[in-house]
Amino acid sequence: MLEQRGRESVSSITQGVKQLPQLLTLLQKQTPPPEQPALGFFTDTSLCIGCKACEIACKQWNQLPATEPDWSGTSYDNTQKLGATTWRHVQFIEQIGRRVPAGPELPMLQQHSVPLPELPVYQPMDRADAIPETPPGTALPFFNSDRWLMHSDVCKHCANAPCQEACPTGAIIHTEYDTVYVQQDICNGCGYCVVACPFGVIARDTQGDGQAHKCTLCYDRLKDGMKPACAKACPTDSIQFGEVKTLKAQAQERLGHLQQRGVSEAQLYGADDKILEGGLHSFFLLLDQPEVYNLPANPARPSNHVLPTSLGTIIAALLMGLMSIFFFKQE
Repeated sequence: MLEQRGRESVSSITQGVKQLPQLLTLLQKQTPPPEQPALGFFTDTSLCIGCKACEIACKQWNQLPATEPDWSGTSYDNTQKLGATTWRHVQFIEQIGRRVPAGPELPMLQQHSVPLPELPVYQPMDRADAIPETPPGTALPFFNSDRWLMHSDVCKHCANAPCQEACPTGAIIHTEYDTVYVQQDICNGCGYCVVACPFGVIARDTQGDGQAHKCTLCYDRLKDGMKPACAKACPTDSIQFGEVKTLKAQAQERLGHLQQRGVSEAQLYGADDKILEGGLHSFFLLLDQPEVYNLPANPARPSNHVLPTSLGTIIAALLMGLMSIFFFKQE
């Protein structure tokens, strides 16, 4: 018995010695990969046709489960929002009656009306000039009173990411491509990042591992020099991928082109450094105000609230101390 126990202890010590180099490698700091140019998305909503090819490609490549179909009653969209298993989401925003009817006695249908060219709805066909010439720049959907706004939403990969600021374990990092990435082996599922994100992007997988998940900008594809799956699958080039500097120049050019054609409501969202004090690496060209697309006009960083909250706590503590001293003196 003693010999057998001695052999077992020797064998366990031998196995421990063999595993010691592997354990030591975990403590060694690896050389980080060399920095690359910042990569991101430019999503042009004026080209989106709502085909949802980006959604399907994202789910197929990242092996995400399909969302249970649910009729929302508000649009043809059954996904409804971004989530832990939906990293691309195409919004369907229906706008009806944007035009102000002629005549002072008729009410305004919408506060933000769009001036439209006067095109006759019907003319008799017995004249040669019955069909009017269409003025330039009157193609759908820009100059129609009723329209669908399509918007392929995704993680914004913020330069100063609120989710990263709120993460207590350091699970959320910026990669060498300056994209925001969640390390699943470090995430503890606390959910602080969920409430910190002003765009409602990141979410916990309550039906699965309980950890936070979001778009990785196809980090595994980037390592092999490939486009993200959603940009590869987009049939209209509404989702453009590349270096952020190049995409911003393209976005400005596209905006000027649309405004020259009379689309005065077109605007860029997140292409400058104003939003979150650094801008977004996944930015958009919108055909209406950001709030219409469920995008906050002025999102806040959690770090901006640290100083005011700390000062408020200190002042409250001082007041409580002074009140306690006052009451003790009275007693």
